[in-house]
Parts: sequence; structure tokens; C-alpha cells
Amino acid sequence: MLQTVQLRNGETMAYRKRDGGNQTLLCIHGNMTSSKHWDVLLEALDPNYTIYAIDLRGFGGSSYHQPIRAIQDFSDDVKLFVDAIDLDHFDMIGWSTGGAVCMQFVANYPGYCQRLILLASASTRGYPFYSDFGTGNPAAFKRAATYQEVLMDTSKTKTVQGFYDTKNSQGLKSIWDTIIYTHRQPDPEHYDAYVADMLTQRNLAEVYHALNTFNLSAVDNEVAKGTNEVQQLNIPILVLRGDRDLVITEQMNEETMCDLAKHAQFVRLKNCGHSPLIDDLQQLLFEIETFLQFGGKINALKQ
Repeated sequence: MLQTVQLRNGETMAYRKRDGGNQTLLCIHGNMTSSKHWDVLLEALDPNYTIYAIDLRGFGGSSYHQPIRAIQDFSDDVKLFVDAIDLDHFDMIGWSTGGAVCMQFVANYPGYCQRLILLASASTRGYPFYSDFGTGNPAAFKRAATYQEVLMDTSKTKTVQGFYDTKNSQGLKSIWDTIIYTHRQPDPEHYDAYVADMLTQRNLAEVYHALNTFNLSAVDNEVAKGTNEVQQLNIPILVLRGDRDLVITEQMNEETMCDLAKHAQFVRLKNCGHSPLIDDLQQLLFEIETFLQFGGKINALKQ
């Protein structure tokens, strides 16, 4: 059941809670999703865990009074949320865009998150967004530098936004069938519920821009200087990526592993795309529960 809490910045955050034991896991969703998409994990994860899955600002049942411009806006909301419900010791899992939010949170608010799982996560160096700037000319493609340039793109922003504006469920399904659910699909009832939930998002272009300019690394990219905040990510980190992921490339994953250095370990999920929750929930549960149970010592266990 969706609950809400008022944040000190005037926003209302919606969330789902699954009661469990003394260990707490906080789930952060990605773009075009919300806490609804964690439902299978909430049902199946070890009952020793109490789980919170939030709706980020502008998604699901959360408010969107102030537009976001950076991933840090989301991570600051997460801090206000955990303060509001008196959480100060927990683990986190971030899926896709949610991975960037979690990394920013851990960097800015040390001591709260004990272990971090990055599931099909955006890179520490952001998720590059390329645009034709409304020209329709593939030769004109280059990385967008501003929010206005993101808005100009007809091939991605305007097409997907058009599906949102017209409540085109079939259009959204066509996107997800092409790049997300390429291996397995949710059952029809779940799929319809997921798409209905997708249509609650009110900040598509803003999220694209925030991902494009996100950069916690020590390396400057085409549009954002590296903040080198990766130095603050000194807790055990598990990086998970499906070997069929069409959204997060191997290069992006390698950037993350390079930047997180000795604190992160990588597990490749077999026969999984960008949604291991649907492709192989049992494989995903095994990796999550093993990591959380043994404090990040997966490599030692597998040797």
C-alpha cells in the first residue's frame, strides 16, 4: 500500500513499506518507473529485511512542486525522507537512474548507507544524452550540453514525451519491448499496472538532463566536470549488470568499476537485460541476499 510523508522542502514523498526484520533496505527506482516496479522484490526478498521503496519527486504518488535539475535534487529528497521516518542505518539498492541517486546520496551523506547495490546503474560519469537538435540529420548528433538542447531532440525526448502527453500505453510498451523487456515480459496484469504507473511521471526531460550532467568521477566529460566525489563512496558496493542490457553499456559499467576501484565488486547476471527483476528474479535475489548477508564478501565466497 502506498503511504506518504511530508518533506521539509515542501514536497510530499510516496513510498511502499514491507515489514520484516531488523535489517533495512531502501530501494530507489529508475527513470520511467516508480516504487511499483519493485513489487516482485518486495514480495520475494528474505523476510529478515524491512524494505522501503520510494517514489522519487515527480514519479508515482510523490509531488513535483519544484522541478529537479540535478541528480542531487533527488538524493537530497532521499535524505529528507529518511530523516522524516527516522532511518539512520540501512542498505540501499538503486536501479538505473536510481543507482546515480544512491551514489550521490552516499557521497553527500556518509554514515547512513552501510552497503550499496547498483543494479543496471547509470555510470559514475553519467548517462550521455545525444541529440540531433531538431535537425533530423543523423550527422548533427552530438552530446547535449543544456536542458534546452535536451528538449530539442525529436528522436527521444519528444517521441517519448508524446506518449506521456497522449497517455499512449501501447507506445510506452513498444519502447520497453524494444530495449527493456527483450528477453521476458511481466505477466499481462503486472505489465498493464507498470505502464499505468509510468504515465504518472512528470519530469522526463529533466531526468534526461540530470543524468547527462551527472559526474562523480575524477574525469571531465564532454558536458560536466568531474567532482571526484567517488572518493566518498568507501562502503562495500555490489555492481550488477545483465549480459543482455541494452541501456547500460559495457563501457558505462567499466567506467563505474574503474572509478569505484577497490570498494566495488561486479557480478554479471546471466541472460538478463535492463530489468533482472523480470528476467531472472531468483538469480537477482541470490546475489542481493548473499551480498547483504556476508557484508560484501562475494568474491571470497565464489573462489
